[in-house]
Amino acid sequence: MDAHPDLLNENEFDRGPLARSIAFHLGIAAMMAAYAWVGVGRVEHWGDPKSLGGGAVGITPVNKIPLPSREGRVNRVANDTESQIPAAPKPQPKQPQPPPDAIAIRSKNAPKQTAQSPASPQRYTPVPNPKPNQVYSSTGQALTSPMFSQAPGGGGVGSGSTSPFGNRFGWYEQLLRERVARNWRSQDLDNRTRNRVAVMFDISRDGTVRNVRISEPSGNFGMDQSAQRAILMSNPLPALPREFERDAATIEFWFSLQQ
Repeated sequence: MDAHPDLLNENEFDRGPLARSIAFHLGIAAMMAAYAWVGVGRVEHWGDPKSLGGGAVGITPVNKIPLPSREGRVNRVANDTESQIPAAPKPQPKQPQPPPDAIAIRSKNAPKQTAQSPASPQRYTPVPNPKPNQVYSSTGQALTSPMFSQAPGGGGVGSGSTSPFGNRFGWYEQLLRERVARNWRSQDLDNRTRNRVAVMFDISRDGTVRNVRISEPSGNFGMDQSAQRAILMSNPLPALPREFERDAATIEFWFSLQQ
């Protein structure tokens, strides 16, 4: 008959190593749990956590982020600027005055003085006196134009296209124009008036002026009246030449202002 083992006679189980093994594994598990908790706490979530998702966006990592410069505004007062005012001239050193009894010694570098030639006296050439009966032109000398006389105020008086005196009494017609031009106050008129006025009048044998009228107006009432007044102020005019066949003559004068 087989003998049964006696449980009471067997040695009791040692629990020390098992407890140390369990404690070691629990410590490792606690360390892993703590590391995982610390790492999850630092994660930053981007975007909306309630979003349903969308297209992916590529992100390019950079080493540096461009930041605005921290330099402030330039203070022009603190920096030296070029002045627009010219600098004062530097004072020239004063040369010492030689004593009054010093003898001047000529230097080798002194410029040579050239002898000044005397100025030649001005030569005056006397103007020869004109020879008697000297002819300067085939038409003779004239102080003014034979068809135009200058007025003192900048205007002029000229003869019309038809003249009763012809070529024989041109000197008489010029005498009449000069008399009328002296009495025409053209300086009182506006010189911007470009038109001219024609005035006709009759002159008797003794020079009396009659029937003064405007034959062609200028469009300027003041100029027309001024031309008529010049002829009336010249009355009476010089008498007609004795060689003139008629006892009266009709004359036309033109009055115009110079621009």
